[in-house]
Amino acid sequence: MTDLIHIDPFLYGYFLDETLEHGERVGLALLYAAKNIEIKFSHQLLPETAFEAKYGTAAYTPSEGLRFSDENIMKLAEEFPEHKETFKRYIDELNISKNKAKRLYSEPTEALDRSGAQWGGGWGGHSNPDYGRIVNYGTDHIRSIIAENRDKYPDEAWFYRSCSYALDAIDIIGERYRKSALEIAENCDNADDKAFLLRMAKAFETVPKKPAYDFTSAMCSFMLIFAFDGSDSPGRFDQYMYPAYSKTENKEEIDDLLDRLWDYFHDHRSWNLCISGSDENWNDESNGLTYDILDMVRKKGYNTPNLTCRIHRNTPDKLWNAVADTLATGTGLPALYNDDVVCIALEKIGIPPEDSHDYCMNGCNQIDILGKSHMGLEDGEVLFTKCLEFALHNGVNAMNGEKVSIETGDPRAFTTYERFERAFIDQLEYVTYNSCSSANTCQHLRGVFEPHPLRSCLIEGCLEKGRDYRNGGPLYNHGQILAEGIADAGDSLYAVKKLIYDEKKYTMAELIDALNANFEGFEQLHHDFKNCEKFGNDIDDVDEITARVLNRFFTVLKRNNTYRGGVFTGGCSTFNRAADYGSRTAALPNGKLKGEPLLADSIAATPGRDTNGPTAQIKSVLKYNHNNACSGFVFQNKFEKKLFCSEKGKASFIALAKAYFAGGGQQYTVTVVSPEDLLDAKANPENHRNLIVRVGGYSDYFVNLDEALQDNVIERTFTEM
Repeated sequence: MTDLIHIDPFLYGYFLDETLEHGERVGLALLYAAKNIEIKFSHQLLPETAFEAKYGTAAYTPSEGLRFSDENIMKLAEEFPEHKETFKRYIDELNISKNKAKRLYSEPTEALDRSGAQWGGGWGGHSNPDYGRIVNYGTDHIRSIIAENRDKYPDEAWFYRSCSYALDAIDIIGERYRKSALEIAENCDNADDKAFLLRMAKAFETVPKKPAYDFTSAMCSFMLIFAFDGSDSPGRFDQYMYPAYSKTENKEEIDDLLDRLWDYFHDHRSWNLCISGSDENWNDESNGLTYDILDMVRKKGYNTPNLTCRIHRNTPDKLWNAVADTLATGTGLPALYNDDVVCIALEKIGIPPEDSHDYCMNGCNQIDILGKSHMGLEDGEVLFTKCLEFALHNGVNAMNGEKVSIETGDPRAFTTYERFERAFIDQLEYVTYNSCSSANTCQHLRGVFEPHPLRSCLIEGCLEKGRDYRNGGPLYNHGQILAEGIADAGDSLYAVKKLIYDEKKYTMAELIDALNANFEGFEQLHHDFKNCEKFGNDIDDVDEITARVLNRFFTVLKRNNTYRGGVFTGGCSTFNRAADYGSRTAALPNGKLKGEPLLADSIAATPGRDTNGPTAQIKSVLKYNHNNACSGFVFQNKFEKKLFCSEKGKASFIALAKAYFAGGGQQYTVTVVSPEDLLDAKANPENHRNLIVRVGGYSDYFVNLDEALQDNVIERTFTEM
C-alpha cells in the first residue's frame, strides 16, 4: 500500500488533525508539501518550485491561498482504491466548508452582474508582500517577531503556529535546493552552469534562514520565496535587493543573474515590478540596480513583467533619459507614476508619509504599500455607461429589457438637465454601493475561509496583531473599485444637456426613441449627437461634467468601509475589458451604437474622439482631481515610432510627461508604434508576433488581442510631437 503522505502531502497535512483551526491546517499542508513535493530548477537554473500537488488536488496560489480540487481528489480515489474511503471523506468535509462559505453571501446582485454594470469581489487579487523580509533578515528574524507577539494573543496561538509552519516549509525547501544544486553540479558538464550551481549551493547554506550576503544569495532567497508565493508582483525590487547588490563587485555576476531572472519573469507572467521613487523627504531613491533593470528591459524587449517607474519632483534627468530610451524600444514599459500625486492621495486616507512613499504596484497598476497593506487590487468595477443607460431607461437594461436597477423616473418628464444628471448620479450611487457590498461579501469569505499564513509572515501588522493577511492583519486594509467608461458617459451627458435642454433642438422623447431604434431612421439626430463636443479636447463644459460625476463616484466610495478594515477608494484601469464593456452597452447619446465595442480604455477620451492635439487632451484629463484616486488612474498616449525614437522626439516626450505631472497627473503610459505596423499586424499577424502595445494598464502582444480590442488600440489618436 502506498502511504498517503507520498501520494498527496497537501491532503495528508491538511487532514492530519481535523479538530484544528483551518489556518493551522493550511500551515501543516504547506509543511508536509515542502518535505515531499518535487523541487525543480527553471531552465535558467533558478529555484522554480511552486506549491502544487502532483495530481492536481491542491495548489497554493497568490490570489486564493490553498485550493483543493474535488474532481482530482476523486481521480485519486480511483487510482488508489486502498484509500478510496479516505478520499471520499475528504471530499465530504471540503464540501461542508464550501457550504459554510456560501452562507456568508448576502442576496446576490446577479442582475447587475449579468448586465455588466458592476462586479464586486470574485477573486483574491495580487499583492505586494515584502520579500525583502526574507532576503535581508531571514526566516529566523521573522520567528523572533512571532516570539515577541504570540503571548499577547493567546487565543490566536493557532495563527502563530500556522505562520511558523510556513516559515519551516521555506527553510526545508531551501535545504533541499542546497542538496539538489550540489547533486546536479556533480554531474554537470557545462563549466559555467556548474560554477553557478555551486554558488547557489553555498548561498543556501545561509539563506533563507539568515540574511543574504551578496547578490547571488539574495537572488536565491528571493526566488525561493517568490516561486513559493506564486510568482506574483515583485514590488520595489530595486530597493530591497539593493543592499545585497551593493555588496557585489562583480558586474558580470549581477548581469547574469538579472538576465536569468528576466527570462523567468517572462516565462511565468510575473506581474508588476516597481523601480525608483522618493522617500518621505523627497530624496530620490534610484540606484545602480534601477538603471540595470532598465538596461535589461531594453535588452530583452519583453512585455512582462509590468515595469513601473516612480517619478517625483527630484527625479534626475539621467533617469528621465533612461526611461525615454526604454520606452523607445516599443515595449510600453515602464509605466510612470507621480509620487507628488500618489503620496498625497494615500495620505488623505490616513497613510502617513513614511509609508505612503513606500507604495508600489501589484497586478497591472493597482497601488499597494510594500509589505504593509492588503488594498485589494481590483475589489470591483462600475461601468459608468451602463449607469447612464439605466437613467435613460428607468432602471432597465436596454440590451435585453430586464429590470435590473432602481427606478429614477421617466426622463421624458424631466424638465431640466440637472434632474437628468441627478437620475444618472442616483443610478451610479446605487451600482457603486452594490459593488462595494459584493466586494465585502467576498472579502468576508476569504478572510474566514482562505487564510494565507505565508503572506501573513511577509506583511507588517499581521504578526503584530495576531491576524491573517486576509482578515485585517496588515497595517492598511483599504479597497479599490475601478471606474470604466468615464469619457463615454461624460460625452453623453453633455450631448443631452446641449442638444435637448440648452438648444432644445431635440426632445428627450425623440432621443429615447432613437436610442431604442439604435438610431435607425434618426440619421440627423445621430449625426448631431455623435459629433457633439467630446471630452479630451479641452472644452470646459464637457470636461466639467465628466470630472463632476467622477468625483461623485470617489466620494461615494469613501463612504463605504471594507470588511478588511479600511475604506474603498477608486481608480481606472480596464485591463483588457474595454471592448467587452462596450459590447454590453446599448446605444448612447454620444452616438455609440448598441453593442459597439469601442469604449474609453482609460481616463482619457474615447479612442479617436480627441481631435485637438495632445495638449488639449492633457488639459481635459487634468480637470479630474487625481488626488482622489488611490488606485491606478491610467492615462495612455500613442506615439508614432519614427518620431519618438529621435533625440528630439524623446526630449519632447519628457517635456510633455513633466508638464502632465506638474499639472497634477497621477499616471502616464505610452505605446510607441507605427500606424502602418498596427494595420498590417491585424491583416498579417504572422509578420508581427513581437509587436507590443499598451492595453488597459499592461503591455501585451498586439496579435494576442481579440479583434475588438485591436480596433480599440488602432482607433486611439496618435500624439504629435
